[in-house]
Amino acid sequence: MKLALLLFLAIFLNLFLSGLNMNDSTMRPATVHVGAIFSHNTTIGRVAKVAIDAAVRDVNADPSILRGTKLAVVMQDSNCNNLIGVVQALQFMETDIVAIIGPQSSVIAHVISHVSNELQVPLVSFAATDPTLNSLQYPFFVRSIQSDHFQMAAVADLVDHYQWNQVIAIFIDDDHGRNGVTSLGDKLAEKRHMISCKAALRPGATSSDIMDLLVKVALMGSRIIVLHVSPDIGIKIFSTARYLGMMSNGYVWIATDWLSSLLDSSAPLDATTMETMQGVLSLRQHTADSKLKNMLISRWSQLIKNEKAENFKLNSYGLYAYDTVWLVSHALDAFFSDGGRVSFSNDSNLLDTEGGSLHLEAMSVFDQGQVLLDKILSTSFDGVTGKFQFDHERNLIQPAYDLLNIIGTGWRTIGYWSNYSGLSIVSPEKLYEKPANLSTSNQQLLNVIWPGDTMAKPRGWVFPNNGKELRIGVPKRFSFRQFVSVSSDGNDIKGFCIDVFTAAVNLLPYPLPYRFLPYGNGHENPSYAKLAEMVALGEFDAAVGDMTIVTNRTKIVDFTQPYAESGLVLLTAMKKTNSGAWSFLQPFTWEMWCVTAISLLVIGAVIWILEHRLNDEFRGPPRKQIVTVFWFSFSTLFFAHRENTVSATGRMILIIWLFVVLIIQSSYTANLTSILTVQHLQSPVTGIDNLIASDEPIGFQGGSFTENYLAEELGISRSRLIALGPPEDYARALELGPNNGGVAAVVDELPYIQLFLSTQCKFAVVGSEFTRNGWGFAFPRDSPLAVDFSTAILTLSENGDLQRIHDKWLSTDVCSSDINELDSESLQIRSFLGLFLICGMTCVLALLIYFVTVICQYLRHCPTEEANSSAVGSLQRFFSFIDEKEEDAKNRSKRRRVQQEESSVVGSGSLNTNSSNQSSVGFNSTISP
Repeated sequence: MKLALLLFLAIFLNLFLSGLNMNDSTMRPATVHVGAIFSHNTTIGRVAKVAIDAAVRDVNADPSILRGTKLAVVMQDSNCNNLIGVVQALQFMETDIVAIIGPQSSVIAHVISHVSNELQVPLVSFAATDPTLNSLQYPFFVRSIQSDHFQMAAVADLVDHYQWNQVIAIFIDDDHGRNGVTSLGDKLAEKRHMISCKAALRPGATSSDIMDLLVKVALMGSRIIVLHVSPDIGIKIFSTARYLGMMSNGYVWIATDWLSSLLDSSAPLDATTMETMQGVLSLRQHTADSKLKNMLISRWSQLIKNEKAENFKLNSYGLYAYDTVWLVSHALDAFFSDGGRVSFSNDSNLLDTEGGSLHLEAMSVFDQGQVLLDKILSTSFDGVTGKFQFDHERNLIQPAYDLLNIIGTGWRTIGYWSNYSGLSIVSPEKLYEKPANLSTSNQQLLNVIWPGDTMAKPRGWVFPNNGKELRIGVPKRFSFRQFVSVSSDGNDIKGFCIDVFTAAVNLLPYPLPYRFLPYGNGHENPSYAKLAEMVALGEFDAAVGDMTIVTNRTKIVDFTQPYAESGLVLLTAMKKTNSGAWSFLQPFTWEMWCVTAISLLVIGAVIWILEHRLNDEFRGPPRKQIVTVFWFSFSTLFFAHRENTVSATGRMILIIWLFVVLIIQSSYTANLTSILTVQHLQSPVTGIDNLIASDEPIGFQGGSFTENYLAEELGISRSRLIALGPPEDYARALELGPNNGGVAAVVDELPYIQLFLSTQCKFAVVGSEFTRNGWGFAFPRDSPLAVDFSTAILTLSENGDLQRIHDKWLSTDVCSSDINELDSESLQIRSFLGLFLICGMTCVLALLIYFVTVICQYLRHCPTEEANSSAVGSLQRFFSFIDEKEEDAKNRSKRRRVQQEESSVVGSGSLNTNSSNQSSVGFNSTISP
């Protein structure tokens, strides 16, 4: 019975599953049609055609895919003609196709994407890398290959890695070329680099067009050239560039993945062609090594024979075309498994408008196109290119590129780029197993052999031999003409800054034609902020002079390495003063006097504590002891103390204190002597804080950044600021003072003040520099000249030429002894802080030793019955013990021990007598009858 029941259940289950399979089979069509449109006679198209045919056969041969439904891919050749491609695409739409594979042309892709959105037919492209093709604009567009967005990010990282500033982009003037170069510009801008020239070639450009364009490129300063073109034009460009000498030392050529695709599919190229591209860098879509990939590569020769095609090899686009067919197949399988049906319907919105010629009424809408699109985007499988899966932005996961260096008859891989970890010599598959690391130190590549057969990294920029003269703006100063001096006719320009510039020019590795153009009227100092703006706007190619490097200016121009240090200081008028009635207090500050007095009392108290139990001179009535402490403390200042110290710790404290007193006394004597015998210069202004707190007028040099700094950074009212001209104005304003129409102080940069003080001895700098700046030459943003001049300035500094130029123009022999920063004449506590700390720590250590010793003595000499008494009584006896002389305490303790011994002897004798009497009584009682 049980056996029959089991047999019945098995038959029922088999019939149930068969019914499900029959139901699924009846829902699946016999054939599903997919369209494919691309140019068959191109580097990409030839490989893609064979790869797609191979993928279709493999899909139909696999029973686990589509399960009874045959995949049919209908291919159309756009023949590199956008018009033909668009017409063929529209013809596709008139048939019952559920998806379209391709195209590679951006124009065709944009047109088909518009129509596919209306007809809800997914468009899956394995070749259209144009970054403007995106899901936001075209919801039914899916890119099954990496976008140029990532390729240009890799190029930007490459440029940044080698620290080049500017590149020249050569591209085909079509949607694909323009959009790719735009993406490159955005990626370079993120890293503060730029495209200095966008050189466009029309589609189908002739050799003459290429020659004219490369001649213009050769006249430019940048030597970094990014080539984003088609393979046929790219080969012509390399040939022409070699003819013009542009494949020589100093040039860098970076070709996008068109070159790697050509080399992969056509290699080996002939020796002449390979010779034209030696040292070129190229990118290639990275595909992980896998068993599936190797199997397809091993089958490739046979696949070509079956297709009766010419001999060419498999490239990365062919791999992505193969996986694209599998992507659509997996999505269709999931679509049918979830009950999807291939059905089409007419849409009134597709009817032609009046005068139309596209016959849109013949097209029909794929009813469940959105469902199939969702299946495509959610599909994940292991393909010949690696893990095939889309992220939330519809990009393939783990985008990566191989970086190739063309050498000899082939190439070698110098590293990889991935969106995960940037540049690396480790394959992306291994990097994805580790945490992301985009640090600069982790960005590594193997050595490159550059054009010209050199391994030295090209500079990336030169000044062209036929370049225009640089227009150098020079401030026509009215004051301090030692720095920059311009004659009235503007022909004679000299000075410290000019000599530094010409010396730097002589160190440049290329000739630099230039001419100086004076800026300003010569009657007042010009505005240096406006001079920087003129450089940023292109009115000047550079600015040379005493231009301070400040934050606002660095936002609009690039500065060189500072060639002179500069900082703001306070210049004031000094008045000679003689000593007064209280001059004897001036050697020390009030803090120093207070600390010294407190230290005297503390030392006296410590010595008294240490000597009180040992030394009779520190004993007696309380009044006498207080007087002794004060007398002993203050007499040590003059080494006149009469009391002797007995304890070892007391002598140690006294020796250290006397050494401190000796230093303090010597410093006081020296400073007081200076105050009483020398006339001093004093100023009511003691520093920038004192000046800010007052309401007195402040002078500054006209045209400098000082006015804005004082007003905006320090919050000083502009009504207090007075612009001054030549050094004579400085002296006059300071001598008049704030109450007579002058100023309380002048705020200016240190080089000017040093030059002023070399001839003016009645003035001095108060305090120290309260800003840290420098002078540099200004160039437009991202100008490579700024880097070259910085290198030259460092060389001038290292070989001593910069100092020699400084000494030539800015010698300060006269009155140099007075160019000192004035500070407080009184000695401050920080000058003796170390001595006071040593003395204080010694006192603490001595007191600690003392109290430990006293406590031990107390416990040893204190009677046991006294020690066990109440806490108050014990504390009173402890203080009495401390106040007691140590010798008396020892004698008292000794007498106590003698008395205790005598008492114990007496007690023992009495005990023996009692014992004898008791024994006699016992004996007598024993013998009695």
